[in-house]
Amino acid sequence: MLLRVEAIVRDEKYEDVKAALDAIGVNGFTVSQVMGCGIQKGYAEKVRGSEFDVVMQPKIKFDIVVSSREWAQKTMETIRSAAKTDEVGDGKIFVSEILEVMRIRTGETGYDAINEPEE
Repeated sequence: MLLRVEAIVRDEKYEDVKAALDAIGVNGFTVSQVMGCGIQKGYAEKVRGSEFDVVMQPKIKFDIVVSSREWAQKTMETIRSAAKTDEVGDGKIFVSEILEVMRIRTGETGYDAINEPEE
């Protein structure tokens, strides 16, 4: 079973999360700069004497495909440990099942498509 771990974390936690994933042997992931809001709903900011609400916050999104529930759990705990500040806005982690995956270069599918090819 292939699972997708999608984590949305504070942008300043990018290096910490990346290093933590490297340390547990996560082979690959995709990172995107995203904007979003959750419970905190942004903050108020004054510009030239006028106050306005900044609702969307800059975040970093990690997309990782893993090969088992055990790896998903290990990945989630690693991200949580590296990204946690104990403040509102630390982010979320989602896990979902991958129905199919294909390596474009070779046509390999499933588990073979996410692991290092044998040479």
